[in-house]
Amino acid sequence: MSAVPGQTVGPFFHLGLAYPQMNELVPPGNPRAVRLHGRVTDGSGAGVPDAVIEIWQADPQGHIVRQPGSLRRDGWTFTGWGRAATDPDGLYSFATVTPGPTEPGRPAFFAVTVFARGLLDRLFTRAYLPDDAEALAADPLLSALEPDRRATLITERTDQGLRFDISLQGDAETVFLTYPRLRDSWA
Repeated sequence: MSAVPGQTVGPFFHLGLAYPQMNELVPPGNPRAVRLHGRVTDGSGAGVPDAVIEIWQADPQGHIVRQPGSLRRDGWTFTGWGRAATDPDGLYSFATVTPGPTEPGRPAFFAVTVFARGLLDRLFTRAYLPDDAEALAADPLLSALEPDRRATLITERTDQGLRFDISLQGDAETVFLTYPRLRDSWA
């Protein structure tokens, strides 16, 4: 079997990935709505103007949602998945609900995927809620990291909601996760 050359993802996301209300997992006016927002930056700290962020999350009770309809929002069904494009300054925003922990004693988090030009593959990370210090300290992933690296995975509560900045490179680079790919295991 021969190797296939890598292809970068993007920058033409707006041609096929955008759809109405893609960043609204719940309508912004929903009484339980929370805003997850942040900025995607490159290695020099400049905003990445054409990245796409996807999130997957549990519902407030910690249940993994298995509802169809993520691409056709009906205005009331929470599907646990959404997509947001960055603006010219690298800012993104979601209207969603606060996820609950999926296991007792574990911290709640958003699973995050980043697509951006120049990346050979999408990037995976997590955005943990900052509220349960005991659960955060006991989390196997977080406890395996140095404290300054751990901080790149924890959201910050602000007047505007939950802030989660994503740095693609540099001293403050967000911790990204790797998952084995099927093609890597082919013999």
